[in-house]
Amino acid sequence: MTNYVTSTDGTSIAYDRQGSGPNVIMVGGGLDDGRENEPLAAWLATDFTVYNYARRGRGKSGNTQPYAVERELEDLEALLAEAGGTAHLFGASSGGGLVFSAAMAGLPIDRLAVYDVPYCMDDETYRRAQEYVAKVGPAVAEGRLDDALELFLWLAGSAPEEISGMKAGPYWSAMREVAHTLAAEAACLGDFRPPKELAGITQPALVIDSGQSAGAQGMSGLPKDFFASAADAIANLIPHADRRTLHDQGHVGAPDAVGPLLKAFFR
Repeated sequence: MTNYVTSTDGTSIAYDRQGSGPNVIMVGGGLDDGRENEPLAAWLATDFTVYNYARRGRGKSGNTQPYAVERELEDLEALLAEAGGTAHLFGASSGGGLVFSAAMAGLPIDRLAVYDVPYCMDDETYRRAQEYVAKVGPAVAEGRLDDALELFLWLAGSAPEEISGMKAGPYWSAMREVAHTLAAEAACLGDFRPPKELAGITQPALVIDSGQSAGAQGMSGLPKDFFASAADAIANLIPHADRRTLHDQGHVGAPDAVGPLLKAFFR
């Protein structure tokens, strides 16, 4: 990412811009430095001007402390200003929680779309989320990033043997590089249930779930309807919500599956 905007607190936020047409800003989720959305951003750039950025503390973006969700909203405000004052927003996973916060705060968003927002609708995963929040903050503050990563994977439903396999695998070090953002990421989801204030969102919203990703490898501890039940609850709160399911996708959807829904909706 070679372009930068400066947020209100002086933090430098790195982003890529490609394509032409109406503006779309891509908001990544947990452990993502912006690269996860790159294939989808390129797919959308045939019809839109797409801004894909590294959230603060990730990639080439700065990490001014102390953290607050409000600072991330200021980052989005800087990107919206760079885009000419308004844009559509797409939020993947917990990035959807940040998109909702932006809409509830009144940022100049045209339309918003989210994919697999991990709100915990059943009591057991909600209890796990509260335990996670209590433990991940101290782990990050004390520099125990491997512990923080293990906690995150446990929350995501990974079995102990899956976590052990990931620790021995090639991607652990890359995840560890952004593990210091996990406590901040949790803050973007509030209490891990859809806030009632979603009912005040006036923009059209596209709410997508991946259908079959929960319960699959790496998420075997989650209820199979985990993402679907969260998407249902979100869509029931937002007045102008379009609810869709992609049954054959994982938690990171393929561009040629997610992209057509976004293109049709953002048009």
